[in-house]
Amino acid sequence: MASSISAGTTSSTALVATADTTGALVLQTNNGTTALTLSTAQNATFAGTLTTASQGIAAASMPAGSILQVVNATYATSVTTTSTSPITTGLTASITPKFATSKILAQVSIASVGSTAAGCGANFYLYRNASQILYFINNAPYGVLNSGTIISVGPSTNYLDSPATTSSTSYTVYFASDNGGSVTVQRASTTSTITLMEVAA
Repeated sequence: MASSISAGTTSSTALVATADTTGALVLQTNNGTTALTLSTAQNATFAGTLTTASQGIAAASMPAGSILQVVNATYATSVTTTSTSPITTGLTASITPKFATSKILAQVSIASVGSTAAGCGANFYLYRNASQILYFINNAPYGVLNSGTIISVGPSTNYLDSPATTSSTSYTVYFASDNGGSVTVQRASTTSTITLMEVAA
């Protein structure tokens, strides 16, 4: 039997402490039911549900791999270019990491890609602030295109980044024509999405 502290319902039994020498500590309700056990290894075992109200568990206490926050953004305006240098698709989101050690998982889905030039595809890039961090696909055309034909439903990618900052950080998707022909993303106002998740290190 570990040392225990139990709660009662009268002034004489409101708090009852029972000692032993095992080093463990047990908190009990008034009917003797164990609610919480603290082991000598400093592990806490709850018999019921841990209720944390609106405060939750402190972010600094979350184990590695936990999602600390999520940011999502969409963009549904068509953007066209003939440039072989990257321009923005308009799809962007910003996140302020809670810790400089955190990773940021970026999930990107481009709604649609089309071209008015036969044989023209699009290259895609992910930027952190003003720096390119990923070239994630060459969306090559499928055969000979007719004017305005949608090449595909658009590429998707996941990228785990290490921004090493607690300042606001933006992630933006850029694209470029692969041969100077006209290419369009978010054709017909289809919706592209980007989701940023801060992952505890």
